[in-house]
Amino acid sequence: MAEVIVIGGGLAGSEAAWQAAESGCHVTLYEMRPAQMTPAHQSARLAELVCSNSLGSNLVDRAPGLLKEELRRLGSMVLACADATAVPAGGALAVDRHAFAQCVTKRIVGHPGIALVREEVVALPGGKPVVVATGPLTSAPMSEAIAALTGAEHLSFFDAMAPIVASDSIDVQVAFRASRYGRGSDSSLSDEEGDYLNCPMTRGEYESFVQELLGAEANPLRGFEREDAHFFEACLPVEELARRGPLALAFGPLKPVGLRDPRTGRRPFAVVQLRQDDLAATLYNLVGFQTNLKWGEQERVFRLIPGLGHAVFARYGQMHRNTFLCSPALLRSTLQFRGRDDLFFAGQLTGTEGYVGSVASGLVAGLNAGRLARGQTVVAFPAATMVGALCHYVSGARAEGFQPMKPNFGLLPPLESAVGQKRERNQAYACRALAEIDRLVEEQGVLQERRQGS
Repeated sequence: MAEVIVIGGGLAGSEAAWQAAESGCHVTLYEMRPAQMTPAHQSARLAELVCSNSLGSNLVDRAPGLLKEELRRLGSMVLACADATAVPAGGALAVDRHAFAQCVTKRIVGHPGIALVREEVVALPGGKPVVVATGPLTSAPMSEAIAALTGAEHLSFFDAMAPIVASDSIDVQVAFRASRYGRGSDSSLSDEEGDYLNCPMTRGEYESFVQELLGAEANPLRGFEREDAHFFEACLPVEELARRGPLALAFGPLKPVGLRDPRTGRRPFAVVQLRQDDLAATLYNLVGFQTNLKWGEQERVFRLIPGLGHAVFARYGQMHRNTFLCSPALLRSTLQFRGRDDLFFAGQLTGTEGYVGSVASGLVAGLNAGRLARGQTVVAFPAATMVGALCHYVSGARAEGFQPMKPNFGLLPPLESAVGQKRERNQAYACRALAEIDRLVEEQGVLQERRQGS
């Protein structure tokens, strides 16, 4: 039987292992946890989400939503688990993070073609197709092995996660339930029955909060971190964003548009939104509140938010150092390493940023590793699809100044004819992309091959 090795049991590695196994290969999936933990992970479950529990928009006229729909049509196992463990989040796909990771783990462990090995890999294997999906928290020995192979330094940036509070510690006499413009996951819900809890702020409360936030003490960076510290824009700590100006938060994560405080009937000056984090609705995370503040300071400052005066923190926000490859100099759009055809990279290590981007690159790498192992040609996804656009970006962008990228319509080639309105234009992009995915599935027989091998 054809064999494939996958290193790393995160989102990308789990998807890659599943895709290769579904094609009829025997897959050995290595995951170093729990024997060797990372600074951010808390469990031994595969595909553990260490930051937000949201996978972004589900709407196909939004780039993350289009990418999800493409992955569903391509038979993504991770997306199927996300859909099965979804919690209310308006037009977004958010999951119970524990149930989601348990679902992925159960699917992987239960697959007859996958052997899960709990040990750290410190060198790159040879002799068979290998997918490296060790993630942004790649261990030091593996980082050294990759650097020795590529002849290039890793780049680095910092990622931060938001705190989570117990739902029964939120003052629901202050916090009101609503989704922006009434867009709940159930369209029959009114504004007052939306998917988010909203903590409204007057201008005075907002200004006092920002002042305390700016004066709060953060965790110090270590020497090597201070030398090259820069934050990925989408995960900017809330205190860093506040330094950009007195209204930066009000026009950012605390924007009140589309919300009305039922107590006053008016739009608040600012709003802190809380999103359900588990299926039982016992935990809520502070949307957009990634932070590097010391834990005691988080309690002091975030309890100034109306409705959170007695908040109990189930998890504090924290920051960790992430790494990624200079992929344009190293990878092809098939996610093969330019210097070794049977070596693939996937996940945030490649620069496909965000949860769903990681899943997409895992699907491409796993699919292609399985095809290569079985003597078939690898697949380069069309640039007009969001999956393909991400792969083309990480393999074709300028190496100088390369930064991770989340899915966005700017990555897609222009439409053949001009479309005026943004939403209509995005819908045209989506229709074209999904038609390309359907054509690829039909012409390449990707799904049929996998089903025969499962």
